[in-house]
Amino acid sequence: MDLDAEGRTASPSPPPPRARRRAAAAVALVALLAAVVVVAASLVQNPWRFLLALVLVVIAVLAGWTALVNRGGRRIAATAVALLALVGIVLLLISSVAQVAVLIGLVILSTATARVALGHDLVPAPAGTRSVGPARRGVLLMNPWSGGGKVERFALEDEARRRGVTPIVLRRGDDLRKLAEHAAEQGADVIGMAGGDGSQALVADVARQHDLPFVCVPAGTRNHFALDLGLDRDDVRAALDAYGPAVERRIDLALLGDRVFVNNASLGVYANVVRSDAYRDAKLATTAQLLPDMLGPTAKGFDLRFTGPDGAESSSADVVLISNGVYRLDTLGGFGTRQRMDAGILGVVTVTVDRARDIPALASAEATGRIAQFRGYREWTTPEFAVDSADELVAVGVDGEALALPPPLVFRSLPGALRVRTPVDAPGASPAAAAPPGIGSTVHALVRVLAGRPAR
Repeated sequence: MDLDAEGRTASPSPPPPRARRRAAAAVALVALLAAVVVVAASLVQNPWRFLLALVLVVIAVLAGWTALVNRGGRRIAATAVALLALVGIVLLLISSVAQVAVLIGLVILSTATARVALGHDLVPAPAGTRSVGPARRGVLLMNPWSGGGKVERFALEDEARRRGVTPIVLRRGDDLRKLAEHAAEQGADVIGMAGGDGSQALVADVARQHDLPFVCVPAGTRNHFALDLGLDRDDVRAALDAYGPAVERRIDLALLGDRVFVNNASLGVYANVVRSDAYRDAKLATTAQLLPDMLGPTAKGFDLRFTGPDGAESSSADVVLISNGVYRLDTLGGFGTRQRMDAGILGVVTVTVDRARDIPALASAEATGRIAQFRGYREWTTPEFAVDSADELVAVGVDGEALALPPPLVFRSLPGALRVRTPVDAPGASPAAAAPPGIGSTVHALVRVLAGRPAR
């Protein structure tokens, strides 16, 4: 790692790619071209099969969504249509299994070699990153129930002690904030959390208030915060290396009222689904049960009032997502990832559905990963955002935790509020930061690498 005189990472131009990366770029481009040839040949030989498969996919998606937002006879009929369409797709695939297998193999080969070829050339160095020495009195709080018991599975308590870090394991009835406050008051110079994103936010808030460096250990279920910090979520123990020689930078946090969150808060459809007691044990069944009441033909919609990017007042939306930083969204299901968390802004996304005519278009946009092209989709950035409602309580999902809060709900960004430490050899970039924005940019970057130049 290149550092300047003050210990911060410098940002020189990436060095010319070595022979291995240039070879990988060549393979990636050839495999991509071969995949295009396979598709073109299939179209020439059997154009009807491709068109029929496309029609069946559209029918399956639309029928599936129709089943989700209706009840009774309409749901049964739509489900039957979706199943028949899926059977047709399977039969078409079986009839051309060799071509499909070759195409899938070429796509996988092109994707894998492209990653090798591009490396991290497309990732901008986070601003203000600096080198730091080992923690002297590091403390790690642990939630033993998070992520299906990852704390025990990865022996994090023993791993922490081996690194000279004091482990504090939550017990039933413990107050996590009080434990974190006590650790800070007793002289911890680095404090961390092994658990889900809700717990990460709470301990990060304590670190913010005491201006202590924070360590994120991805011991939760989804670990979206760790992903966007550039950590390897599958290597839980490696995150503990941040207590040794590490890199540190400042990132933003976000507030809902006086509650800190690290990822996002959602209102509308998603917030009401996750609020159900049955959701955690039966996600699909619960969603199927509740969606007709929220997006069905007779659903009344949500009373969510806010000011849009043009200054106009909006009286309703079906999905409102407020994020700590801007998400790159392809679908609403996974909430995407963030290229950076140090811009001092909230990302706001709203989706409004006209139940009489928009469900097919929404289903198509969601299925093809082009949700931003749906006509009821809007996104913008702002340092502060407020949502009002006539409802006594508004359902809100905050970092995956279901809450019901009285309006108005006021969100704001806390720029540079948190000092975060990450291991020196961590991947260091979120998927949104590492990936080119589209296939055209990817091909251009690969051509540059093949020619012996940096990807950007």
